[in-house]
Amino acid sequence: MKNNIPREDLDAVIKFLQQDDPILTQSKNVAAFEEEWSQWLGVKHSVFVNSGSSANQITMAAIRERFGGGEIIVPTLTWISDIASVLQNGFDPVFVDINPRTLGMDTEQVLSEITSETRAVFLTHILGYNALDQKLLDELQKRNIPLIEDVCESHGATFKGQKLGSFGFASNFSFYYAHHMSTIEGGMVCTNDSEFYELLRMFRSHGMIREIKSETLKNKYKSDWPDLNPDFIFAFPAYNVRSTEINAVMGRAQLKRLDERNKIRTRNLNLFLDNLDSKKFFTEFEREGSCNYAFTLILREPNQELWNRIEKTLREHKVEFRRGTSGGGNQLRQPFMRKLMPDEFEKYPKVDHVHFFGCYIGNYPELEVEKILRLCQLLNGL
Repeated sequence: MKNNIPREDLDAVIKFLQQDDPILTQSKNVAAFEEEWSQWLGVKHSVFVNSGSSANQITMAAIRERFGGGEIIVPTLTWISDIASVLQNGFDPVFVDINPRTLGMDTEQVLSEITSETRAVFLTHILGYNALDQKLLDELQKRNIPLIEDVCESHGATFKGQKLGSFGFASNFSFYYAHHMSTIEGGMVCTNDSEFYELLRMFRSHGMIREIKSETLKNKYKSDWPDLNPDFIFAFPAYNVRSTEINAVMGRAQLKRLDERNKIRTRNLNLFLDNLDSKKFFTEFEREGSCNYAFTLILREPNQELWNRIEKTLREHKVEFRRGTSGGGNQLRQPFMRKLMPDEFEKYPKVDHVHFFGCYIGNYPELEVEKILRLCQLLNGL
């Protein structure tokens, strides 16, 4: 990533700090950022937290409180915090392989894994590609299974013209520096369900009921627990994952130009994929509605010798890349999962191909067209 926090955003923070006595902890700017983000996304409620991982964590905690324990269907290709949040909240993860055209979960496998113990499907939109299809949405609605969208890598991507993150029961976003927009560190949980929204607000801040927006619900807690100071009633053994006014000021500044910058990212991705040698590299990604902060580079067929040359060439030309694409590849091969499910990683050949013969490369609005074309020329010549 380059120039993801330009001078004007730093100036906005400086102007805020130049006040005589600025409030720095969560306050009016956090609330305003939440409202502006909800309007941009097209949802009723948003809760700003200190990272995308914290967004995952409180979402799973609130899912458990709302629906009880059981199984969560999860991707094999994702960031660790999705799976960690499932494990840390006492759920059993159920894995499925990927759809190579979206890098998201294979719909047929998701539907085949649903049981009476399924509490949610936790789907990740990988690196800006849409992982939804209508069959998945229809079947989950029919079976009354909540969909949780991880959109941490896909701000502004769409399905049928509607922004990702507005389809699920809840959705998570990350504002880490490398993503489409940044608050340095930060994340957001979004939902249209008012009851779930109140749970999220409490789980964000120690489980305190004073975080509740609904006066009716707040008064019920007060009447149920008359022996407690109403300012310090803790409904759950929750977390402190609040963010700050400084992060919110930066987020509000960044959001104003997110759509404009995303158009350039999409142009860059199409230029990259259109100029790659499709005989050597997989290029048939589902690009409609995509919004990618990274170029996906995946061999069409397994070829260790060629892949070794690719890595060597990228390093020689100082092109930064991440092997395995999102999250380092097949999460079931990671030590934390090998301890729990030692042989499970062997069952998912499609994600394994990406794990060993795929990577991503940075895509940002300031990236020159000439560099993209030169990169394709280098790769095609190997």
